[in-house]
Amino acid sequence: MASETASAASVPTLTPPLEQLRHLAAELRLLLPGVRVGEARETTEEFNREVFWRRLNEAAVKVSWEATSLTTVFSRLPLPSPQETQRISEQVCGAVKAVIAVYYSLPKEQGITLRKLVRSATLDIVDGMAQLVEVLLITPPQSPENSNLISYNNVWVACQQVPQIPKDNKAAALLMLTKSVDFVKDAHEEMEQAVEECDPYCGLLNDSEEDNHSNEDVLGFPSNRDLYWSEEDQELIIPCLALVRSSKACLKKIRILVAENGKKDQVAQLDDIVDISDEISPSVDDLALSIYPPMCHLTVRINSAKLVSVLRKALEITKASHVTPQPEDSWIPLLINAVDHCMNRIKELTQSEI
Repeated sequence: MASETASAASVPTLTPPLEQLRHLAAELRLLLPGVRVGEARETTEEFNREVFWRRLNEAAVKVSWEATSLTTVFSRLPLPSPQETQRISEQVCGAVKAVIAVYYSLPKEQGITLRKLVRSATLDIVDGMAQLVEVLLITPPQSPENSNLISYNNVWVACQQVPQIPKDNKAAALLMLTKSVDFVKDAHEEMEQAVEECDPYCGLLNDSEEDNHSNEDVLGFPSNRDLYWSEEDQELIIPCLALVRSSKACLKKIRILVAENGKKDQVAQLDDIVDISDEISPSVDDLALSIYPPMCHLTVRINSAKLVSVLRKALEITKASHVTPQPEDSWIPLLINAVDHCMNRIKELTQSEI
């Protein structure tokens, strides 16, 4: 009897299943900062692209499988025993850490742009699994919400996206450039639509509100000057639109050049092009937002100058990267001239603001 008591006492007491889930969620969350700033692991082995992608895909499938198992076990009664919960938690954590380990095996020499995409996918998987565990903690077993977990939780979506990641830095660069083109295109179309309708806040006010504001200012409501463009504003918008149009043309041309002339071994050059191109869309957004009334002409001028600076730098980097053959780089000075013309016109129209 005494020996049985001693034997039982020697077995560590496991925490209840739900408490173990809380610990698992916290442990997964603690992995995220390391992934965000983690560097590639040093190794003497030669990088094998096919092996890397096979390992990453297999690791993502394993995470997806573990997520399904975890959801199935905790979506019904009775809950698993503490021992079973410990086993499942260890498998979930191990699967997630395996994905992270594969990401760390991708050398920086394969491209910063590619590493960013793989890092983003890895973060989505870790965060998605942490979300799933947290949802299981607050959702009672056998509740209707549990039937939707597998369909809608982010972890499965993140795992399914892994095979779609570009397989080399050139493909990654083209993907990022395409996104930048689309962002700028959307901003340009929104600006054009607002200008064509001569109503920057079209659809944001109902008819009765527009009638009230068209006759008199009401305390607490914007005045006409806050809602519509003055003639001076409309004149300033014209070169701003032209500048955004030039930004779109610049990004499209860079994307075409990378697609046609970029080489997979031009890793650093492609990374430089993507880095500077990523600055164009936010600069366009800043300019687009600044043209809405009440318009501050000085702010428009500052944001325009910022965009011009980014565009000029993007063109210089593209030319220096050698993705533009010498006989075909005559478009660069032409685009710079167009951008400078827009900026000079904006300066003329905002001179009184200085």
